[in-house]
Amino acid sequence: MQQDSPNEPLMKTGSGASGWLPVWIKAVSQPNENTFAEITERPGVSSSTAFLWIFLATTLSTIISGLVTALMQALGFTTPTYLKGLEEYIGSMPVDTTSVVGSLVGTLCFSPVIGVISVVFFAIGVAIIQWIAKLFSGLGSYDKLAYAFAAISVPISLVTTLLSPLGVIPWLGVCTTLISFGVGIYALVLQVMAVKGVNRFGWGAAIGSILGPWLVFVLFCACVVAIGLALLGPAVGDIFNTINESLMNIPQ
Repeated sequence: MQQDSPNEPLMKTGSGASGWLPVWIKAVSQPNENTFAEITERPGVSSSTAFLWIFLATTLSTIISGLVTALMQALGFTTPTYLKGLEEYIGSMPVDTTSVVGSLVGTLCFSPVIGVISVVFFAIGVAIIQWIAKLFSGLGSYDKLAYAFAAISVPISLVTTLLSPLGVIPWLGVCTTLISFGVGIYALVLQVMAVKGVNRFGWGAAIGSILGPWLVFVLFCACVVAIGLALLGPAVGDIFNTINESLMNIPQ
């Protein structure tokens, strides 16, 4: 079990909102389990702060995405999916002002709802991961892990949101997709480090805590599919038998 040096000072940040940015920057710029052990020992660490961060980041990301979509519609850069590849024959599509305004208003109205939904899923996900970490004899707490995960998620989500408008530019969209994929992998690595730093155990336990929920989800889906096939098996068999009998009764 790792122990922090007693002579090592805790992270010095401002209080309230003024101290948020240094925490976010430290979380993503210093990839080390000791980073998360340090930031979760500072005063003011709580799950409520983490939930607030997730809500604000998700709401802001949704608003930015909606504004970009409305702007692209207003400039006539969007083409319906069923007309893709036919632009040179049909010309530019007229801008539907009502659609643009409706998209913008809908984004502004529903972005807080999406923020709340994200907080709910975030809270459940962290709870499952910390529960598994406890099974591995982890020493952390729910509040600390939620705080560490939120410190990772907020800057990552903002970066991916700012990259998304570049996806509409030909060729550059491929680059932004690759960058976003790399950022997602980096965020996953940071989460493993956060679990390790908060719970003070080994890499195997940290990786197991992160992958455990996904394994449970896959096993659950497999069980649902297996049960569904078992229940529907006789009915499917009867359908195929009926089809075969109908085909055999067709006059030659």
